[in-house]
Amino acid sequence: NNNFRENEQLLNKTIPPAKRLCCRPGYNPACRQGQRAGGVLCGGTGSAPGGSVNGKMHNPESLLDIAARRVAEKWPFQRVEERFERIPEPVQRRIVYWSFPRSEKEICMYSSFNAGGEESGTSGDNNDETQLPFLRGVTLLEGGWVDNVLQVGFHLSGTVTDPATPSSPELVCNVSVSFDRCKITAVTCTCGNKDIFYCAHVVALSLYRVRKPEQVKLHLPISETLFQMSRDQLQKFVQYLISVHHTEVLPTAQKLADEILSQNSEINQVHGAPDPTAGASVDDENCWHLDEEQVQEQVKLFLSQGGYHGSGKQLNLLFSKVREMLKMRDSNGARMLTLITEQFMADPRLALWRQQGTTMTDKYRQLWDELGALWMCIVLNPHCKPEQKSSWLRQLRRWNSVDVCPWEDGNHGNELPNLTHSLPQGAHGNQEMRPHRTVFTRAIEACDLHWQDRHLQHIIASDLYANYCYHDNQEGSLFDSRGWPLWHEHVPTACARVDALRSHGYPREALRLAIAVVNTLRRQQQRQLEHFRRHKKELLHKGHTSITNMEGWVGHPLDPIGTLFSTLTESGRAGEEGSNTCLDLSDLQRMPVQRLLGDGESYMALAVETALIGLGQQRVMPDGLYAQEKVCRNEEQLLAKLQEVELDDSLVKIFRKQAVFLLEAGPYSGLGEIVHRESVPMHTFARYLFTSLLPHDAELAYKIALRAMRLPVLESTASSGDLSRPHPIVSVVPNRYPRWFTLSHIESQQCELASTMLTAAKGDSRRLETVLESIQKNIHSSSHIFKLAQDAFKIATLMDSLPDITLLKVSLELGLQVMRITLSTLNWRRREMVRWLVTCATEVGVYALDSIMQSWFTLFTPTEATSIVATTVMSNSTIVRLHLDCHQQENLASSARTLALQCAMKDPQNCALSALTLCEKDHIAFETAYQIVLDAAATGMSYTQLFTIARYMEHRGYPMRAYKLATLAMAHLNLSYNQDTHPAINDVLWACALSHSLGKNELAAVIPLVVKSVKCATVLSDILRRCTLTTPGMVSALHSRRNSGKLMSLDKAPLRQLLDATIGAYINTTHSRLTHISPRHYSEFIEFLGKARETFMMAHDGHIQFTQFIDNLKQIYKGKKKLMMLVRERFG
Repeated sequence: NNNFRENEQLLNKTIPPAKRLCCRPGYNPACRQGQRAGGVLCGGTGSAPGGSVNGKMHNPESLLDIAARRVAEKWPFQRVEERFERIPEPVQRRIVYWSFPRSEKEICMYSSFNAGGEESGTSGDNNDETQLPFLRGVTLLEGGWVDNVLQVGFHLSGTVTDPATPSSPELVCNVSVSFDRCKITAVTCTCGNKDIFYCAHVVALSLYRVRKPEQVKLHLPISETLFQMSRDQLQKFVQYLISVHHTEVLPTAQKLADEILSQNSEINQVHGAPDPTAGASVDDENCWHLDEEQVQEQVKLFLSQGGYHGSGKQLNLLFSKVREMLKMRDSNGARMLTLITEQFMADPRLALWRQQGTTMTDKYRQLWDELGALWMCIVLNPHCKPEQKSSWLRQLRRWNSVDVCPWEDGNHGNELPNLTHSLPQGAHGNQEMRPHRTVFTRAIEACDLHWQDRHLQHIIASDLYANYCYHDNQEGSLFDSRGWPLWHEHVPTACARVDALRSHGYPREALRLAIAVVNTLRRQQQRQLEHFRRHKKELLHKGHTSITNMEGWVGHPLDPIGTLFSTLTESGRAGEEGSNTCLDLSDLQRMPVQRLLGDGESYMALAVETALIGLGQQRVMPDGLYAQEKVCRNEEQLLAKLQEVELDDSLVKIFRKQAVFLLEAGPYSGLGEIVHRESVPMHTFARYLFTSLLPHDAELAYKIALRAMRLPVLESTASSGDLSRPHPIVSVVPNRYPRWFTLSHIESQQCELASTMLTAAKGDSRRLETVLESIQKNIHSSSHIFKLAQDAFKIATLMDSLPDITLLKVSLELGLQVMRITLSTLNWRRREMVRWLVTCATEVGVYALDSIMQSWFTLFTPTEATSIVATTVMSNSTIVRLHLDCHQQENLASSARTLALQCAMKDPQNCALSALTLCEKDHIAFETAYQIVLDAAATGMSYTQLFTIARYMEHRGYPMRAYKLATLAMAHLNLSYNQDTHPAINDVLWACALSHSLGKNELAAVIPLVVKSVKCATVLSDILRRCTLTTPGMVSALHSRRNSGKLMSLDKAPLRQLLDATIGAYINTTHSRLTHISPRHYSEFIEFLGKARETFMMAHDGHIQFTQFIDNLKQIYKGKKKLMMLVRERFG
């Protein structure tokens, strides 16, 4: 019963549909009679004597095994059957045996994101490596969870058990695998896992077959077994099969039986019957199984997440998987990239962004760049068939023609030269270009490239290709002076070839071509230097500026310098790590011999020199935000790689050589004596060169850094230069001035370069002076100069050393420049800058403080000079910090008072109070400041400023001066009837109280001013009550007896005038309120009339006046019945 259940489980497994029809596969009837139908173990009867156990060969392989293995690798089994009428069973068994993949590397590649198993799978965010399908499959295999393994022809099946966990029960999965020519062509598993790659159960079964082939029972294809049966055996076989699976099989069996019995049925028109175990047909494509539907679904899912949940990382891993497939020369690489591209092109956000005129996100844009670069690699496959390339070209053109296809540089696409320009083979193709270059344009152009050039083939084919007798020094010579080959081609195109060779698993060939390209760059650089030296005087005299390369190599879509650098450094590391380190292909591939390098050279040295050449190239700043950001990002990535390289003597020599070229190569260098205003600045690169060269050649390091400090695009007087150059230097820069989107970043890098030089020059006055001059000349941003000033100040005043006075002076000079730049412009950090400058000047010394106060008008506004500078200078903390004696204190105070008076005269409104405060201790200066206030009061000062100064005078003990200023302020004031919450009310009340306290005469003088300026009834009534409560002249009564003890009469001046004005204000305010009153304000209005009555009653005939006033209201506003009723209830 147990055996029956096991057989039932095996039969119940899903078998992929047959790929071809079989009648009598591989045998003549005469040969088949008497052959046994039973199966044998793979390692048993008929197996090769040259089998391996634990990796050790015991006997030489038999000729049968050698031949069978080769046939199994290259030929579909149908072709074997068609070619040979009779195939003996042992031969057939060995072909079937050897047809299964023997390497775990491909299985690993198809069951994890990378061959190393370092990344998580697509189906989750779990970063635990043990959860990767490949590693889980190994665990299942080693744990003994694979069982019932059976190979029938080209079909492998078995059960894999997932052991129970605390969260899930034990799961038994039925797994089946079809294979052909050492590739797994179909997989099926009942676990239901949906993913791009193989599940752990498929991995476990496949590895079982790879590692334990002798334990797998091997049968011939099922069609062969059926052929060996008699009619009775066949009938028994079919009936047992139906009996075991009658529920599932019976309807199908009956249908097939009906069709077979029908003479005219379609099934009888076809010779043979399908056999899913019989191997591949001639027409079947030989490639590893790839679930296209899952690839599309996963990419669509990642794109829909819009960069969230790590989708960008997952897409990059898919791109890495494509590169891995290309390196393994697996045709699924192009197939998978096609599926990915289709989903990218179908992304609905493309149309939305185009419609709205918005740009895609930076990360998404980088994914498109990688997509375009991968297609370049694919179409440049040196061994692809013409029909393949034609098919890819049609695809690329179709995508390229779609309106929403992203442009190469984000916004402008028709200004760059064609990829195939300047090619040795002259394959220019069609020069008609689309209005915009898309991310696929370069791949389309690359389809015109070929590998048939004999010189190119010699370069990549042999380490020994050289011509030591070749001394042609012409522009396009094929060898350099050492006899080593050169490759003259558009540099990005040549590097795209290198990348294609690397990507398709040809590291030796890629390295050979890379060395030829680098040698070409070096020779070209030397020729450029010689040419410029010959024409230097003429060009500099005319002031010519030019950019000789429109397409910079750094930030280029094809990343030529990065490709060369990676190719050379990988080879260098492989050489250093020895023979135990293998590249991506196999241990059999050896890298080019050292004879391709000069004395003392290494691949690492070549890589470094290549990076320096690319970074130092004078190149135009591209249009568009993305393209400009890409230039910065690519430069930083290259520099980060360079910083990982430890400099030795040979590399320092290369640095010196390249630094000299940069300084002396004119238009070919980004650090030439004159550069075009639109060339990419060299600040970041120069900072790296400076720090690298400083310990070895300080003079050269400073020359490089100082030359790089310039930023011509910000020079207002800079001319665009003569864009036509004498032959052979021809500029390709059109007369345009693009918007520099990354200018803030560029200025920050310029600031970082200057800060690095300041730090290095500490203690060297000559260098500091030179750096200071360069900063003052080239940096135009006040915030960056201020940052440099702060940096210099911090470096000069480090806690573990004495202050560096020279660096402090540099800091002060930079601070003064900031003050001058920002004096007439708005800057939110201005107050911070002023305070810092005073602090810096304090550290420098008393003479610096005195100097900034003497020249304050060129540095500060009057308000800043008085409220911050002079106040800080005269503070006790400054005196203590400087350890000043009395004489020095007095001199400093005198300068501060002089500054304060000058500021008060220039801006009395804002500086008068500060000037009075600063001049308190000097009588003459104080009087002068007071007179300035009086003179300004009649012209420009507001009542608020005058009231503030008046209160200050009262506080200082000058009541008459305060009174004088208060009366002047009252003349500028105007309070209307409804301004009962005006902020000046308190000042008016204070002025009246001050006048009242000084005496009757002063009060009599101020009341007419109050009556004239204040129309608000509540304010006037408040002043009136205050004046009647106390006796006037309380202050003067301390000195004389006049006015003492007598309250002022309301029937006489000046209070009578104030009372009449108050009553009149109440009457006017009442009429104004009633004009636009609403019912919700009735109660408030009644209260207002109550206050008015109190004021009316202060007059001797007030009752009569108020009654007349109320009667008048009733008559005029009798239409407001409800309100008048309330008035009658309250006032009669």
